[in-house]
Amino acid sequence: MEKQVTSDNASPTKKSDPLMVRSVAKAFRVLEAFDAHHPQMTLSQIAARTEMDLSSAQRFAHTLQTLGYLEKDSTTRQFELSVKTLDLSYRFTRTSRLVDRAMPVLQHLSKETEETINLTVLDGTEIVFISRFLSRHVLHTDVTIGTRLPAYCMAPGRAILSRLPEDEFEAVLAASDIRAHTQNTITDPKALREIIEQARLEGFATAFEELYHGDGSIAAPVLGANRKVMGAVSVAASTLRYRREDMISAFAPMILAAARSISFS
Repeated sequence: MEKQVTSDNASPTKKSDPLMVRSVAKAFRVLEAFDAHHPQMTLSQIAARTEMDLSSAQRFAHTLQTLGYLEKDSTTRQFELSVKTLDLSYRFTRTSRLVDRAMPVLQHLSKETEETINLTVLDGTEIVFISRFLSRHVLHTDVTIGTRLPAYCMAPGRAILSRLPEDEFEAVLAASDIRAHTQNTITDPKALREIIEQARLEGFATAFEELYHGDGSIAAPVLGANRKVMGAVSVAASTLRYRREDMISAFAPMILAAARSISFS
């Protein structure tokens, strides 16, 4: 059972930050409480998920409903996210310099390879898909823009990690929930470090059936003007259609060229 806190003071935000508007942080906690496992919730469920008291949950839910970001079923009295929440992601894709710069390259790569092409960024220990071109051979249609997946076992994540300073890379690895998703998932920290180092030397990273069966991917990092990594471009294809070595020989040069074209440096 989820814990319910009876105080309005519960917050993951550091209280010492004088610029933090805690009410804004709490409003986002309410929005972020909704996910695939909690698509609709009552006020008491929202309170439990956000660790707010019932009165606070009611005020924030009502405010978000008034602003149009939540909808409430008059019969079940359950809340759910409204279509207006998509405005935030739409505004991101339309204002992101990275997405804007990458779009023509991703489109060209999609036509050339006829495989699934992705643009991802790192957020914490996860990669987030911010652009995606599907092929007719796509295996995992549940991966969409906004999907988050663990960085350590994904080619785009490894490509990004390979360009991070060592202390940042170690921090991500230490914070990751490293576990076997398939029989091919590499979970040994020493082996992961060796894979990341190899990616740094070769300029691209790979992952084969480490998160999904039948899925192979190759990725290269995209760099900013200051040579800091901004994200990664990748191609994903079925291991039923390509052998590992054939996939690398066919797509690695194209991915490297695409990453260079997108990079700001």
